[in-house]
Amino acid sequence: MKRLMRLMCGLLFLTIAAAPASARTLRGTVVDAANHAPIEGAFVTMGETVARTAADGSFTIAGDASVVGTRAYGHLRAETPAAAFARGPREIALKPFKPKALYLSGYGIGSGTLRMRALNLIEATELNAVVFDLKSERGQIVYRTAIPLAAEVGAQTQITVGNLAATVRDLRERGVYTVARIVVFSDDRLARARPAYAVRCSQGGLYTDRLHLAWTDPFVPQVREYNIAVAVEAARAGFDEIQLDYVRFPDTPGLRYREANTRANRVRAIDGFLAETRRALTPYNVFLAADVFGYVAWNLNDTEIGQQIEDLPAIVDYISPMLYPSGFQFGIPGYRNPVRNSYQIVYRSLERARQRTGAAPIRFRPWLQAFRDYAFDRRPFGATEIREQISAAEKFGSDGWMLWNPRNVYTSAGLNPEKYPACQ
Repeated sequence: MKRLMRLMCGLLFLTIAAAPASARTLRGTVVDAANHAPIEGAFVTMGETVARTAADGSFTIAGDASVVGTRAYGHLRAETPAAAFARGPREIALKPFKPKALYLSGYGIGSGTLRMRALNLIEATELNAVVFDLKSERGQIVYRTAIPLAAEVGAQTQITVGNLAATVRDLRERGVYTVARIVVFSDDRLARARPAYAVRCSQGGLYTDRLHLAWTDPFVPQVREYNIAVAVEAARAGFDEIQLDYVRFPDTPGLRYREANTRANRVRAIDGFLAETRRALTPYNVFLAADVFGYVAWNLNDTEIGQQIEDLPAIVDYISPMLYPSGFQFGIPGYRNPVRNSYQIVYRSLERARQRTGAAPIRFRPWLQAFRDYAFDRRPFGATEIREQISAAEKFGSDGWMLWNPRNVYTSAGLNPEKYPACQ
């Protein structure tokens, strides 16, 4: 914990120190648009400079950027022209919002049929958000990137999104909250094209997982820089949130990396990468989320993949545990058959994560199962199972939830038809 605090203090110092000598000093207050209550701890950004609001919602920030960005947990972000502060302190009202999302792969978002099916479902139900792949487990980047390394390693062979900014803009104009999913260290393209960046087996050969995909080494600076560059492009394209998946080491023992495979080194690598990403995204006032294994909430160690849940609230905005009942092979205490106890799996795992981290429920947004069980009795996850998971997340008080189906197939089963306030 002391190591993490030193890391975050260093980030804060670097961010504050970035304010230029010619910076203007602006003052204001951030409040909840629904009840006008002050929001404590909201982020206020001006270029590379970050401030947090006090208990009364007030802030002071210095910078020379033309826009002041504001965001707070459980709310939509906002941008205010710096010129609006010319007459003195300004009040900024943030709209409460909880994303209720479905996932689309790169193929799904690029398919006119699948995309419209998703949008029609969002229009007809309580859904109000979409998570879609920008970089997949195979290392494919689905839009035309300006990152030279992507073309060099063959990551641009399957372009499904012709104009990323236009796609994001269209979704936002429809009232849809947008989340960019970026798969980080599972990267078959980069690992095979740059063997020096790859994870190795104990005897030196290229490591591949059960899907025959190669992984990149989290200790390699070039790998980290590459993924951060993708995140920055996503922020520039206008996404509301950047979500990092596979931000971990492979769950296979005995592999070789550039540094010793110890718990301390693994956690330092993952925490450090997330902190580097957070710092790079500072100017864009975008939310940052990290996907974690469901069992990370229960295991006291880093689950041998570098994900130490106690560290994450200090680095990312939202923690997204993958709480698919089918993924809980050994169940949880008191519930050994997860698919028969979807509610308990979701609620108790979130509560365990809250207790472990001390973070408020609003800091969590779980992934929920919307696909057929593969580990127990092969049951389809229909209206009952989906609603049980949603009810558990909402009872806990999470910042919404996300439905996962790798085939991009969703129905209204288990979803409330009532519409909620949309993203503006």
